[in-house]
Amino acid sequence: MNSKPIKFEGKRATSYDVARAAGVSQSAVSRCFKAGASVSSKTRAKVNAAAKAMDYQPNAIARGLISGRSNIVGVLISKLTNLNYPQILSELNQKFDEKDIHILLFTLDTESDVDKVLEKVWQYQVDGIIAAAQFTEAQISACGDRGIPLVFYNRLYPQSSISSVCCDHYEGERLLVEGLLNSGRQSFAVMSGPVDSSVSTARTKGAVAQLQGSAVDVVELEGDYSYFGACSVTREVMNSSSHKPDAFVCTNDIMAFGCLDTLRIEYKMNIPEDISVVGFDGVDAATWLNYDLTTVVQPIERMVEAAVDMLLERIEQPEVPAEKRLFAGSIRYGATALLG
Repeated sequence: MNSKPIKFEGKRATSYDVARAAGVSQSAVSRCFKAGASVSSKTRAKVNAAAKAMDYQPNAIARGLISGRSNIVGVLISKLTNLNYPQILSELNQKFDEKDIHILLFTLDTESDVDKVLEKVWQYQVDGIIAAAQFTEAQISACGDRGIPLVFYNRLYPQSSISSVCCDHYEGERLLVEGLLNSGRQSFAVMSGPVDSSVSTARTKGAVAQLQGSAVDVVELEGDYSYFGACSVTREVMNSSSHKPDAFVCTNDIMAFGCLDTLRIEYKMNIPEDISVVGFDGVDAATWLNYDLTTVVQPIERMVEAAVDMLLERIEQPEVPAEKRLFAGSIRYGATALLG
């Protein structure tokens, strides 16, 4: 057999061509281009030389037909207004790329759009799904009926036999509020997020639970996780004669930024002497000098690694029992709140 690499003109080289030129089997060529596959250094060197000479690129679709897998994982995200999402997606892409698996991103305007997005997901024959969105039991069952492993990111389903990784939103918010109470704050405004967000619900419950039984004034505000929405809600509270808070508990960092800017620019408030403001998420902008926000930082790298490991394990072994992992956030002590 001629092992000398052959240049091809006018057509794309195939794995058969590379195998013939390298003097190895087609299965050996396939193993050389599969992450983690066992192949000798000698064989790999011959295959790489032949592939380079022929400008050969492995056909992902063909490999999927042979293996019965698409090597594609669907990632569902409820909104791209969370400033942590670029980091989360980067971490996901890096982890899956190490396994030669590609991610297909689907975004939802609201968490109630899951049905429409899932109809698109089914078309791509994904091997698994990581979802940062709220699913109904029927939607969870639809994934199971199709044999598609599902892992939730930053969502917790205590009653469901489905795997998830999640930051402890309730406890993180509770600890922040405990610190505010210990510092002597007496009047609280708790700014929640969208009504269909389970994350917002958990954070709001944590804050309210800590405030219950305390001799302080509390008002709950309906926010939407947006900067300008928070500006508007802050104005409503500050212009009200019935409630003057000395602490704003914002259930995400973006709303905390809007609240801070409104208080400082429009109402000339000194932060944190006049009013304390806290957020949640630990986005990069929280460290900027003009914000230096007191917030709860989510352990994104650890959470992403856990989600990827869970999904890959269930793709390989569908019978593996569901696993739920809860991660504690850490308080970032910035300059926007006095915590006792």
